[in-house]
Amino acid sequence: MDPASGLDARGYYVGIKGRSIVSVGPETIHGLQEIDAAGRVVAPGFIDILSYDPAPYGAWHKIADGVTTNLAMHGAPTVTAAMGAWYRRFTDVRPPVNFGGALLYTNLRRTMKIGKRSPSPQELAELMARADRAITEGAIGIAMSPEYDPSITTAEVEAMMTVAKRRGVTVFFHVRYSSMDNPSGTNLDALREVVEAARRTGASAHVLHITSTGGTRSMHESLRILDDARRGGIDITACTYPYNFWASPLDSARFNPGWQRRFHITPGDLQIAGTSERLTPASFEVYRKTHKLAVAYAIPEDDVTTALRTPWIMIGSDAILEAGNNNHPRASGTFTRTLALYVRERGVVSLMDALAKMTILPARRLESASPAMRLKGRLQAGADADIVIFDPNRVRDEATVEHPDRLSVGMDYVLVNGHVVKDLGGIKRKELWGEPISSAPAAPELKVRMASASSRKPAPGIPVQAAATAGRANPSEKDDGSRRR
Repeated sequence: MDPASGLDARGYYVGIKGRSIVSVGPETIHGLQEIDAAGRVVAPGFIDILSYDPAPYGAWHKIADGVTTNLAMHGAPTVTAAMGAWYRRFTDVRPPVNFGGALLYTNLRRTMKIGKRSPSPQELAELMARADRAITEGAIGIAMSPEYDPSITTAEVEAMMTVAKRRGVTVFFHVRYSSMDNPSGTNLDALREVVEAARRTGASAHVLHITSTGGTRSMHESLRILDDARRGGIDITACTYPYNFWASPLDSARFNPGWQRRFHITPGDLQIAGTSERLTPASFEVYRKTHKLAVAYAIPEDDVTTALRTPWIMIGSDAILEAGNNNHPRASGTFTRTLALYVRERGVVSLMDALAKMTILPARRLESASPAMRLKGRLQAGADADIVIFDPNRVRDEATVEHPDRLSVGMDYVLVNGHVVKDLGGIKRKELWGEPISSAPAAPELKVRMASASSRKPAPGIPVQAAATAGRANPSEKDDGSRRR
């Protein structure tokens, strides 16, 4: 199944040579290593557009969830905002997943000691210069979180979008407000701020986790604002995760006074992630002094399904597991949960549409920022051999709030850049083939690979490293060519 082209075929062979897919078609081929994928789905590896550092601990949970590209688009949390150093750090450790990230604007402000005030015109110019430098060092976006850092002004938003427009990257927003019950402003006000800034600067924008920020209890009206903007020519997208509860550190601005009214919850609706402990008014005050992450049962299920049914909304986890397991289960199960609960069990979205949200949509969102993304999210000759092979009737998430470290099941094979990093025997922890996804220009061979490979004809006996034979993508559907995508 290739959402980029709409290919949904049974009995095809996929040939891999080196890091690339070299053939996809019905002709029989053989390789040095062969994978029998009959009865399973063969699809592009998943792209997590909303993650954090590719931490060695949590990266393997991503692999089990089908993620082959992990992107820190909520902001790569480098303290000095030096993106070149961030890329070198993870290039040296070589994680199992491809990785890239956005400049975290809040840290940029911290490096200039701006604090909780507005920057002067001279400081704003310097912020723009430093953001520009971060993109030249590899950053593939700019991440702004006005809710967590309310001192960020609209002038700063427009300044960063001006830089983004000039450099061809997107600004990723954790928007300013996350409810409809806030005297300072509502979801709709927050979205209009982003839309107007995009309109004035011509930059592209992406709204992060819209079910928990910008759309909670206002999803239909929030999406109407974004749909109207898109019809008006503004390049704006969003992502979501398939859970009806969010998570945030208890010492963050999200829990400033008035949070119970804003989110329609009480301390009893909060649970310390990685434990079974629900909070009380007294324990909330104790934990408020810590950086513990708590999940909040505060998202209406209708908001989740409405977002998932929206064609241009992508899937993003907003998490990666760290040692200690104080994290939301989305760190381990976002993509398999989408496939199990919202595709197979509830039929909220089709399998093809869900796969598109995990592959080609995030790839296209980032293509202008990183040439490497033009070879991701596709099951086509010339594309990178990032591939997942899974049983659509068995794949599922296992992670819970109490046990966010439980690996997903059903991802039988995961390939990263042509190498098998998970097979039926389990995760292969010595296989470290992740590569940086940065703003660096594509190497000459990458520029021509798609064009040259597209003219190749699959042939018997092609000397490939791996060949997979796919069964019908969705056994529950008739194989009559009439499927709706």
